[in-house]
Amino acid sequence: MDAIKLVERWSSYLPIPLARTLEGIVSRIPALRRRMEREYGRILAELEKVLKPYKGKVPAYTRLPKQGLSPDAILQLMQSLNEDESWRWREGYASGAVYHGDEDHIAFMNQVYALNSQSNPLHADLWPSTIKYEAEIVSMAAHMLGAETAQRLDPQAQICGTVTSGGTESILMAVKAYRDWARDHKGITRPEMVLPVSAHPAFDKAAHYFGIKTVRIPVDRDFRADVEAARKAITRNTILLVGSAPGFPHGVIDPIAELSRLALEHGIGFHTDACLGGFVLPWAEKLGYPVPPFDFRLPGVTSISVDTHKYGYAAKGTSVILYRNPQLRRYQYFTATEWPGGLYASPTIAGSRPGALIAICWAVMVSMGEQGYLEATRRILETANYILKGIKEIPELKVLGDPLWIIAFTSEEVDIYKVLDYMSRRGWSLNGLQKPPAVHIAVTLRHTMPGVADRFLADLREAVEHVKAHPEEKGTIAPVYGMAASISFRGIVDELLKRYLDLLYEIQ
Repeated sequence: MDAIKLVERWSSYLPIPLARTLEGIVSRIPALRRRMEREYGRILAELEKVLKPYKGKVPAYTRLPKQGLSPDAILQLMQSLNEDESWRWREGYASGAVYHGDEDHIAFMNQVYALNSQSNPLHADLWPSTIKYEAEIVSMAAHMLGAETAQRLDPQAQICGTVTSGGTESILMAVKAYRDWARDHKGITRPEMVLPVSAHPAFDKAAHYFGIKTVRIPVDRDFRADVEAARKAITRNTILLVGSAPGFPHGVIDPIAELSRLALEHGIGFHTDACLGGFVLPWAEKLGYPVPPFDFRLPGVTSISVDTHKYGYAAKGTSVILYRNPQLRRYQYFTATEWPGGLYASPTIAGSRPGALIAICWAVMVSMGEQGYLEATRRILETANYILKGIKEIPELKVLGDPLWIIAFTSEEVDIYKVLDYMSRRGWSLNGLQKPPAVHIAVTLRHTMPGVADRFLADLREAVEHVKAHPEEKGTIAPVYGMAASISFRGIVDELLKRYLDLLYEIQ
């Protein structure tokens, strides 16, 4: 029911002054709607220029062609599009997105894919190699994240897990497992989970899908989860407490030791979201960087998500969800015993899964080895430290928190979103943040190439000076985030995001 109908229905029950006030607001709603439609249209028109660059330039196929195109024609078209798109990440202009990108590395992954393109772990009898790869990926990730120490301290700890399609599915699986475990063992039918405002939206997605209430707690001045707020937020319905290592927005590590101890005291699960940091922090620790405890060496940590397709350098489409014991992992599984098609069981959301991506993940991990990850981490952290120092030397900018390699910065003197716009025009693909307005760069191996960090800092200094000299410029990204920050009614922002998603599916 929209606002007009709602007020018409209830105004007769309200005091006359309040009813008249509401009627006055409603009388302006059509005008507000027209204004918002114009604003939506203007923003989406700007976004379309970025998202639909091939419109009218390359053939569009809205129906199957009567005669199929030749492989050569298809490959020629795709090669052309690839050349238009790949230069930015190849030259180190992207924050995150492509974490390795070396040509030999990509060629190796492509060879592995070609050998395993038909494999599917759903049919384990046909492709037992794929389930070998998956089991070993899980074991390697578990040992990287403290499995041996955990088992030495607690013989009941048997770190296990599965491979998923990405960090979001890893988080979805963990949340589902905790929900079902709490229902069976504690009788909780109205489950809640407690997580900092900086935790990834995948937890909200899990809550949306699985009927769980999210209780968001604040972060402190260093953008780390507030432990005391977490303590106060726990109720008899709490099934899970969450921390990030590090969090996506600001690149800082939550106080995992304190939070997981709190979870242990209350007999609830604790999940470390190490999707970004799981393949960096263990090696950073070995290199002598100040890495607080975050993995299964802490007795209160009962699950960890870690993305092999980020700093694990595998192809996109794999992650690992790890549990402290097999009993908890079982709550992730799905089984069907009465289907006429036979007995059915799957460990994750998907039924059929791309065995080739699992094979690539295994191949990359065993080809990198400990020394490979150690060296990659050294290069990334040294480059990140250089960039961090350079940002701090720009007087108009302020770094948020105390990051290692995901560096967020804001400004009290210039519109940081206009700085982001300018950097975009220079070819950079950075991440806009909000609450507070900020920008971050996730440093990858691409940024460790000669000259890339210097280019970034030079462009950033130029961007700040340009925005100071031209405050009247609107840009493309700045209006979107500016509108989101200025509107307290989040439904308007929600509508804009849905229209953005609609735009993605329009034919170019």
